[in-house]
Amino acid sequence: MNDAAANTRLVQFHDVNFSLPTAAAPIISDLNLNVARGETLVLLGESGCGKTTTLKLVNRLLVPTSGEVFVEGKSTTAWDPIALRRRIGYVIQEGGLFPHFTIARNVGLVPSLLNWDQARIDTRVEELLSLVGLEPPIYTNRFPHELSGGQRQRAGVARALAADPPLLLLDEPFGALDPLTRASLQREFAELSRRLGKTAILVTHDLREALILATRIGLMHRGRLLLLETPDRFLASDNPQARAYLETLAVTDHAGKNT
Repeated sequence: MNDAAANTRLVQFHDVNFSLPTAAAPIISDLNLNVARGETLVLLGESGCGKTTTLKLVNRLLVPTSGEVFVEGKSTTAWDPIALRRRIGYVIQEGGLFPHFTIARNVGLVPSLLNWDQARIDTRVEELLSLVGLEPPIYTNRFPHELSGGQRQRAGVARALAADPPLLLLDEPFGALDPLTRASLQREFAELSRRLGKTAILVTHDLREALILATRIGLMHRGRLLLLETPDRFLASDNPQARAYLETLAVTDHAGKNT
């Protein structure tokens, strides 16, 4: 990939396929996709459509059966996998925190692996906990089981940001939360992304979440990318699968008005 392309595309999928030897059908088929620096791409689709597999192809937890994935202009197979993963913040449901580490140690994990001095780590941990709404004097020495689900998710986002990675991968990060906490964190994350200018790829099956967070929505179905549009254009799409999602949104709105 040339330097000009690398400057505008943080992630690129080029003719990517992924299959398992035991699977009857490919998990990912003919995926071509560019993710620009600073955008939030939301991958939307039902369970089993290939969304999480797509994320794992970015941080080289999986390697394409054919085709190539590029991160910062370099094929994932050319990256040292540990170096690549330290350039990427990864957030899953409940934050993926280590239960036997304090919140401060969880958030400071990647900086410590990068051999930051302790004073710098402590400063970064305090900065990030404040950024995500967890007051450092209260939360630094607590353990994950002492936090609510929403607080653990905030700590997970702080940990993903700790080494200031250019890219965030988020796998249904708000899916396990109650509706009010989920809506609050969605708004906070959208604001945080805008403020920090991070590039993010987020997986969800929730159309509302996609519409709130995305600069573009990629609709996946049976391993294929069916549609890639801005939220406004997604709402106006005549793609049958997109219309099916939009109909569920209309049903939910109607039900809410009748309660």
